[in-house]
Amino acid sequence: MKFFNREEEIREIVSIIESEPNFIYFIYGPINSGKTALINEIINNRLDKDRYVVFYINLRGIFISKYEDFIEVLFEEYEESFIDKVKRLFLSLIKDSPEVIKSFLITKISGGVLDSIPIPKNTLREILKNNEVKNVFRYITNILMEIKKNGKQPVLIIDELQKIGDMKINGFMIYELFNYFIDLTKELHLCHVFCLSSDSLFIEKVYNEAMLNDRIDYILVDDFNKETALKFMDFLSDEILNKKLSNDEKELIYSYVGGKPILIIKVIDKLKYERLDVILEFMLKDTLSKLKKLLINVKNKKFEGIEYENVIDALKLFMDKYEIDEYLIDEDTKEFLVKRNILFLNPIEGTLKPQSFLIWSAIKRLLNEYQMG
Repeated sequence: MKFFNREEEIREIVSIIESEPNFIYFIYGPINSGKTALINEIINNRLDKDRYVVFYINLRGIFISKYEDFIEVLFEEYEESFIDKVKRLFLSLIKDSPEVIKSFLITKISGGVLDSIPIPKNTLREILKNNEVKNVFRYITNILMEIKKNGKQPVLIIDELQKIGDMKINGFMIYELFNYFIDLTKELHLCHVFCLSSDSLFIEKVYNEAMLNDRIDYILVDDFNKETALKFMDFLSDEILNKKLSNDEKELIYSYVGGKPILIIKVIDKLKYERLDVILEFMLKDTLSKLKKLLINVKNKKFEGIEYENVIDALKLFMDKYEIDEYLIDEDTKEFLVKRNILFLNPIEGTLKPQSFLIWSAIKRLLNEYQMG
C-alpha cells in the first residue's frame, strides 16, 4: 500500500536530518498512530542514500531482559579470516582502528538503512565479557566518526526505546544511553538521534528528566484529524475496494474509530465481505467488553491501590470531552489507565485523551449503562 499523508511531519524530520545534529528527538504519539510507518517512509524513500547512513534499531517484539540482550540487538557480528590472527583487535578498535578495518567497515556501510551495527565477532565477545557500557559506546562512536569522515551523515533511530527503561547496569542503562546520545548530538554534533515510543508514561519520565533539559525535543505523531481521516478513507476505498464510499458511510466510520489509521484500514478491509454497520458494532462491542472486564477486575481488587470509584470518576470526565487536563485525575488512576492503553498522556501539553475514538465510544456507552444500572 502507498504511504498516505504525513507531509508536515516528513518535512520537519527531513529538515532536522539535513541540519547539524544538536538535539535528541523523541517521536511519540498514541498507539498505532503511524510513527513507525512514518519513520520507515522517511528513511527508505525520502533520504538520499548517498548522503546518509541510517541505523534503524527496532526493539518491537524483541524480548530484552538484560544488558546482553540489548547489546546483541544493537550489533550484527561479521567474521574475517584475519581477525582471529589479530590478538589486540579489541583494543585497536576501541582506541584507534587500523585502516584496513576502517575500510572494511565503511565498505559494509555503503549507505542506506541498516538494522544493526557491524562488529567483529571477537570484539563483541570481549565487550560482553567486560560488561562495560563505555566500551560499547566507544566502539559505536568510532564507527560513526569513520562514516562522517567518508562524507556521509550517520543517523541513529531506536524504535520502542522504553523497552530498556527499567534495565540496570551500574544504575539504570537508560541514563547511560541518554548521556551518550547527548554526547553524539549536543557535544560532538556527530549523529542524529531519534527515539520512538508509544509509551506515554515513559515519555513523561523523559520529559521530567532534569539531565535532558534543553537537550531534547519532541515530535508528536497523532491520529489523523477529521479532514485527513476522511481523505484517508477515500484513498483506501480506491486502493482496496475499487469504489468510493458515500459521505454518510465515511461520517459513520469516523464517528466510531475517529482518525486512528490502523482502525480505518481494518474497517475498509472488512468491507470487502461484511456490512459497515455490522463491522462497526462488532468493533465497539469488542472494545466495550474488554473495558468491562478491566473494570470488573478493578472492582474485585485485582489491582493494588486502584479504587473502582476513582476509575469510574476518571472515565466520567470523558462523557462530554475527548481531551482533558491531566491533573484532573489522581496520579495512581491516571497511571493505571495509561498503562492499560485506555488513555493517552501527552506530558508536553499536559493532557489526557482516550487512545482512540473507539475507546471513547466504549467509555461513553459503558457509563450510560452504569447510570442506567
